Amino acid sequence: MAPKIPHPFEWNSDFEVFYKDLDEQHQGLFKGIHDCQQSPGDAGLVHTLKDRVATHFRHEEAKMDKSGYKCEGHKDAHHGFEATLDKWSMPVSDGNISGAMKWLVEHICGTDFKYKGQLK
Repeated sequence: MAPKIPHPFEWNSDFEVFYKDLDEQHQGLFKGIHDCQQSPGDAGLVHTLKDRVATHFRHEEAKMDKSGYKCEGHKDAHHGFEATLDKWSMPVSDGNISGAMKWLVEHICGTDFKYKGQLK
């Protein structure tokens, strides 16, 4: 069963991975997508989202590498999402926003949850 996309699109404890830094960054990703949904013509918000995504992914990947957590497929998923964001045009379409929401929720619940308790 696919995880439920929250409405409004905001992080909540259902998405907690129990690493304060990663949970805070995930909250920022939810906010970034929500902000783009609210103002789909604002290129600055898209830029901010892309920066948050890149910063979070590199931080999470470094944390996984440091812990010896096997994450090649995880990294591939990150790169795929970044490539998707790079294809967004202005104004951002509802389909792109809903796709990003779905991807983030499914990625956290289906992929990130696998590293719970395994990172340093």
